[in-house]
This record gives sequence, structure tokens and C-alpha cells, in this order.
Amino acid sequence: MRYDFHTHTVFSDGELIPSELVRRAVLLEHAALAITDHGDASNYRELIEKITLAREELERYWDIRVIVGIELTHIPPKSIPKMARRCKDFGAEIVVVHGETVVEPVEEGTNYYASISEDVDILAHPGLIDRESAGNIKENSIFLEITSRKGHSLTNGHVMNVARDYNIPVLINTDAHSPTDLIDVDFARKVGLGCGMSKRELENVLYHYPQDLIKRL
Repeated sequence: MRYDFHTHTVFSDGELIPSELVRRAVLLEHAALAITDHGDASNYRELIEKITLAREELERYWDIRVIVGIELTHIPPKSIPKMARRCKDFGAEIVVVHGETVVEPVEEGTNYYASISEDVDILAHPGLIDRESAGNIKENSIFLEITSRKGHSLTNGHVMNVARDYNIPVLINTDAHSPTDLIDVDFARKVGLGCGMSKRELENVLYHYPQDLIKRL
């Protein structure tokens, strides 16, 4: 079974409505899919409401867990803890923060302020994450992301090394935007091996860590 906790729909910059995104995930044998459209103070309520409505309909007919999420994207770093709390209070099950990927102009400090929030669940594509942020992430039980997305994946090896040093659980996500972005478990395994995961680490990343995250929702 496959788990993906970072995807996008037409409600932000994705190409698919929730139904098609989830249908494609079902065909790729996903046990769970989080829809995490890009959000800030202007639209987080709308996004959470729309995905909640979609989830109620899709889970009625298809055997998949649809998770209501949001990705806080390019927001002022100091606002991250407050916005993450607002999203959780309004009904988001998962809060992802758009980390300091090396291919986008994300403001410095984003990784740090995400790392000190008790309401952030995943720091996505965190780029060249520093050791102080990693220590905070471990303390606050935040997951780090290994990504299959072009560009963001350039620093997967660094992220994995930091995660290993601090014993931080990681997830393999796609950051899917288009119909071909979702991956099956075999391709996810290649992504993990490509950034240096051992077979034992890969087993945790593909199965045990996703289940740990779902249990705490």
C-alpha cells in the first residue's frame, strides 16, 4: 500500500479536482492521500471547507483515507506557528509547511519557525535544513519530507542524512500537481534508495511512519 501526504488540486495550483486526484491514487493502491493545497491567511478556511466536503463524498464510495490538509506556502516565517494553529482549529488534520527548497525564493527562517510549532506535522522539501531546526523538529515530533518532485528532490540526500543523525521520521511524498505526479510504492522505493536509505529505513518510511502519522490525526 502507498501513502502520500502532500498533493495539490485545482483549488491552488494543481491540475485535478479532488475526485480525479483521489481516483488516480486508488488505482495506484494508496491507503491514504492528503490533499494539501497552498494556503495563507487569505484562503485557509475555504481550502479546508472544500476538501472536507470532497472527503465526505469520496470516502463513501472508495476504499481510501482522504486526509484534510493544507500547505502553508511562502508566508512570513514568524506567522507560521499562529497560522498552523488556526488551520488545526478550523479542521485541518495535517498542516504541511512549504520548506526552504533550493529552487524557490522561500524566506530564510521558514524551516526554523515551522520547527518550533507544535501544530506543524510535516516540513516539506526543507532544502539544506540546519541542525538547530532539526533538533526542534525532533522535539516537536514533526516529519521531514523526502520528495519525488523535480527540483525539490535535489537535496533529498542532505535531508535524509540530517533525519538519520537526529532520528527524525521521514515520509516519501510527491507534492503532486499533475496527473502523472502520483507514484506507486515501487517508484517510492526507488526514491528512497536513491537518497541513501537502507532497506530497513525504507520499510519504516514506506509503511510504519505513515501509519504513525495517521494514528495521531
